[in-house]
Amino acid sequence: MEYATQKEDLILAEYGRHVQEMVKHALLIEDRTIRNEAAETIIQIMNQLNPSYKGSDELQQKLWEDLFIISGFALDIDSPYPKPEPKGDTRPEKVDYPDQNFKFKHYGKIIEGLIEAAVKIENDEEKQELTQMIANLMKRSYLNFNRDSVNEEMIVEQLTSLSNGMLTLDPEFKFVHTNEIISQSPKRTTKSQGKGRSKKRWKK
Repeated sequence: MEYATQKEDLILAEYGRHVQEMVKHALLIEDRTIRNEAAETIIQIMNQLNPSYKGSDELQQKLWEDLFIISGFALDIDSPYPKPEPKGDTRPEKVDYPDQNFKFKHYGKIIEGLIEAAVKIENDEEKQELTQMIANLMKRSYLNFNRDSVNEEMIVEQLTSLSNGMLTLDPEFKFVHTNEIISQSPKRTTKSQGKGRSKKRWKK
């Protein structure tokens, strides 16, 4: 059993360990578009933890500043507000990301963390909204892993598996269209495109 005293200290305790773990994983995302989306999702969760912040531009800016603080000011994203500067002796610390066994490696820790957070939401409408966001993020992550094909039914099954049956999608829910996701993603480099022969061996 792992005790709280054995874990790293919380940088901003009001957001809890789940948010800190999500931010930690966001630092490891190389794709800027996906990293920006992860930041937006984390901000939405922080909003849910502080519902009184909604509707206030000043408090929304504070959420983004807190996001940078939790990341040790190392998160490189397109923020709607200026990135704050470290004050005093605040220094970004390098955090080693521990090896973990993922049920589906292509989804990574952030999606598992989002699912854990969604399961705990009591409001059904908010839970469904976050569940739909997670489903689309899973599709985007899967397409980043394999752009040749994506099975939406499989993603729904994997969402159910990862949440232990606690999260279900509204029957009227529609995934974001694949073409829209691909058009927003960075194009492959010429180097990767030049490997035509190797691609033919695995593309079926």
